[in-house]
Amino acid sequence: MTVLRPPSGSPLRLPAPSLVLLVGPAGVGKSTFARRVFPETTIVSSDRCRAWLTDDEDDQSATADAFALLHAIVEKRLERNRLTVVDATNLEPEARRPLLALAARHHLLAVAILFGVEPEALAAQNARRAAAGGRRAIPADVQDAHLRRLDDVRGQLAFEGYARRFVFDSPAEAAAATIVLEPLPCDRRDATGPFDLIGDVHGCLEPLLRLLAALGYAVVGGPPGGAWRITAPPNRRAVFLGDLVDRGPAVPEVTALVRSMVEGGQALAVAGNHDVELVRVMRGGTPRPGYGMEASIRQFAAVPPGEAAAAATFLSSLPDHLVLDGGRLVAAHALLPPALHGRTGPLVRETALYGEGVRTGPTPPAWVSDYGGRPLICYGHTPVVAPVMTNGTINLDTGCVFGGALTALQYPECALVSVPQGR
Repeated sequence: MTVLRPPSGSPLRLPAPSLVLLVGPAGVGKSTFARRVFPETTIVSSDRCRAWLTDDEDDQSATADAFALLHAIVEKRLERNRLTVVDATNLEPEARRPLLALAARHHLLAVAILFGVEPEALAAQNARRAAAGGRRAIPADVQDAHLRRLDDVRGQLAFEGYARRFVFDSPAEAAAATIVLEPLPCDRRDATGPFDLIGDVHGCLEPLLRLLAALGYAVVGGPPGGAWRITAPPNRRAVFLGDLVDRGPAVPEVTALVRSMVEGGQALAVAGNHDVELVRVMRGGTPRPGYGMEASIRQFAAVPPGEAAAAATFLSSLPDHLVLDGGRLVAAHALLPPALHGRTGPLVRETALYGEGVRTGPTPPAWVSDYGGRPLICYGHTPVVAPVMTNGTINLDTGCVFGGALTALQYPECALVSVPQGR
């Protein structure tokens, strides 16, 4: 999402973690803003890097080394999945490009906050800065060069791939602004369980109802009589591991049931590759071979008007993975390596939906043999005869739609509960 100029008085909503670039002329107030709204440890300042190297923030002879240090600190923070704010002028594309590359390399979003200012306001602010007896005033020719860059920068930022962009047109706007840090959709560390993690359902309603009953969920209602009504066991919540749809006989009913549980707070869910593919087809895409979309589309054509659109909206809203229980549990449709947990971007989504590279059969990738087992990673996608815990990873897709079973893992007990496809 891209945001330009939030409504007056509204906070700037920033994804966290992310890389935040402060962009604007020297002396415009970027550092003052950063110190006011961000935790001190998140700010990586080019001036402070100069001071660490030379004991003088204004020593321009150290600029190259200072930015090498800045980039190294930014890289290590992003590697650790930490919110990172770069306090520098960042007015040249050549300055922003390597920072954006670091965000992409570590699968995090980038945000730009542009500090626009009229020449008179910048000159007045510079005079106040000099009169305060602190750092020296910014030379007029430097500020003039920075101001000439502003119009170009406004246009450039629109094409550089930021998740969000914000613009202040005056120091007063920046001084009044507040921020809200929003966790990424995958970040549900606040959800502590206990959980019942359920493998690929693929439209198999009757086994799902039996599995939920075996887990202690009371489910009544549903089509054709009306809406689903679900009561979860005390303090427990289901977590669906994707592929709710396709191949099975009751795709709309399964989707409606899980949607009701998610909206009612009795469940969480992640997207599976079949869920994503069905949404694409429902919105006009051409079906790909091997997915079984035609059956799903026929089933949705028979439900009340609006139900298919509601299903598509729900399925498209599902995150690609979830980090749960303070980071001790990860749920994804396919086996997601630890380096991608809690992050976002094309590679994270593709791996969460399809797994790593092209693999056949249930053999896990090589990294699993050395995995330490924290967090526990629960996934599906590739059918197995029976789930086996392998170094803290477990595949819960036991092929219900192919005549196998529908399986859940109770967490933190690590107890398995399965029901066969047929009675």
